[in-house]
Amino acid sequence: MSDTISSSQDAATPIVIVGHVDHGKSTLIGRLLHDTDNLQDGKVAQIIESSKKRGLKIEWSFLLDSLQIERDQGVTVDSTRIPFRLDTREYVIVDAPGHRQFLRNMITGAADAEAAVLVVDAVEGAREQTRRHAMLLHLIGIRHVIVLLNKVDLLDFDQVKVEAVEVSVNELLGKLGLEAAYFVPASARDGDNIASRSERMPWYSGPTLTEALARVPTPASRSELALRFPVQDVYRFGDKRYVAGRIERGRVRVGDTVVIGTQKTPARIASIESWHTAPHVSASAGQSIAVTLEPDVIPDRGDLLHHVDTPPAQASRVRTRLFWLRQEPLRVGESFRLRLATAEHAVTVTSIESVVNLDDLTMHPGTEVPPEGFAEITLSAAENIQFDAFAPGTPDGRGVLVDLQQRIVGGAPLIGPADIAVGEKSIHPSASVVTTQDRQRVKGHKGQVFWLTGLSGSGKSTLARTAENALFSAGVDVSVLDGDTLRAGLCKDLGFTEADRTENVRRAAEVARILRDAGQVVLVALISPLRSDRELARQIIGDGFEEVFVDADLGTCEQRDPKGLYAAARAGKINGFTGIDAPYEAPQAPALRVATGNGSVESAVAQLVSFVEGSVRAGSNARARS
Repeated sequence: MSDTISSSQDAATPIVIVGHVDHGKSTLIGRLLHDTDNLQDGKVAQIIESSKKRGLKIEWSFLLDSLQIERDQGVTVDSTRIPFRLDTREYVIVDAPGHRQFLRNMITGAADAEAAVLVVDAVEGAREQTRRHAMLLHLIGIRHVIVLLNKVDLLDFDQVKVEAVEVSVNELLGKLGLEAAYFVPASARDGDNIASRSERMPWYSGPTLTEALARVPTPASRSELALRFPVQDVYRFGDKRYVAGRIERGRVRVGDTVVIGTQKTPARIASIESWHTAPHVSASAGQSIAVTLEPDVIPDRGDLLHHVDTPPAQASRVRTRLFWLRQEPLRVGESFRLRLATAEHAVTVTSIESVVNLDDLTMHPGTEVPPEGFAEITLSAAENIQFDAFAPGTPDGRGVLVDLQQRIVGGAPLIGPADIAVGEKSIHPSASVVTTQDRQRVKGHKGQVFWLTGLSGSGKSTLARTAENALFSAGVDVSVLDGDTLRAGLCKDLGFTEADRTENVRRAAEVARILRDAGQVVLVALISPLRSDRELARQIIGDGFEEVFVDADLGTCEQRDPKGLYAAARAGKINGFTGIDAPYEAPQAPALRVATGNGSVESAVAQLVSFVEGSVRAGSNARARS
């Protein structure tokens, strides 16, 4: 018997098939398996019978669409893995769903792929899901991409038309730093250029799909990399303690000294055990084993065993490329569990560096990540995270974010430690484990911020305080952030320069966001004269920010002058007073305009209360009213 347990880690090359719904992925795979004699006996007859029952010609996609919902709706809903052989080389074909609601399964299906076939309908060209799937290939790190231009029969195999589609898809991939290894024009239904060269495209001299697949580089052996053995569990039988798990990379031998997790405890490998076999001298990547240690130290689940001279990266703040799966935006301050191999870490979103615009695939600054959005973010943990930075074609750094209900809400490959400024090394923001949905269910309304802006004397504070009372009586958890109240405490160190006014707005917005995240309805009564400052507040608060213009002309406000400020400004006792010698920039498109120059306080309050209740209880997004 060999002293090394055999491994199938590198036996088969995973190839993921992706593309927009209805562009022909399942048809392609069915035809590919048929034309290369990889179908089981009787499968062709079964496909023919299924097609006849539905009044169709032979429908190759029925081979893959094994679920009734898929046959009835024409939508692939789960990732299907199929062993596949070309000559002596083995592959695993992964049919990943294209419909946007099944992208979670696509992430799972493509996670370990070495190469991808991106299927594009030659008539329709690149569509929304083509862009999204290309972005996923970039995120996952797949670099070997074969583009199959399907349904070229509908273009009458016209070379000019086919090459025009190739140019547009190539441009799309280039924006993501991807380069197609091959463009294969084909008709999956008829078998053109799948396993045999098409006679209907004499102008095409490139490889068929099977030839292109045969040229996919063989994955490098994981056994030659530095040892990574994540601990799955620890068992005790009799007087022995067994540390069980799967070697993700590298190799280990009896007698090796390894370091255990972040505790950095050294131990010697005393024995390597396996199920239903005799003990072995060594083991390598892909093998599930149990080891005994000397001394008899006790690792925790998730601890990473590695050799002394090849440690992984270690950081409490990590940068990650994120694909966000939740149907609500992701915001700074939210907390999750980061699953990385067998380890789990409580993490908080510290910052959002950039968000992808899926229309043109460019990166831009953002304050939140939209549903099914892509971004680069920073995660912080209370303890160090051990990891190897994400690398294409490997499981290194492949993390996922999990919520309190143990649902995967994001794919999160780790790309490296985050830079930490001096003085910030001990700062680890955390968020409540109570979800937004939980708060909304208990309170009966969602948290939201209503930013009341207007000249001094327009009635902002009066309106906010009176509305606060009415809303509270109606069962709304509401609070008011008034400009004078903030100036008396939180912002008492600020003056009235333009920079100080901006800082005043920033602090008010940060407090309002915290209260909003706690499920409160917040009425901010602040002059905030500059549109740029109010836009800053909108960016800080994000979703749920509503601008309310408390509109009274300068003459009315100066006539009221409840604090005597206008008189002091006219007398030269106050410099830079809004409306006198400093500008006020009225909102151009407020969510609500409340005119307070005429009419009663009661009618103005009723208008604001009605708008707030309609927004927070029904989630309405009513726009400018007057």
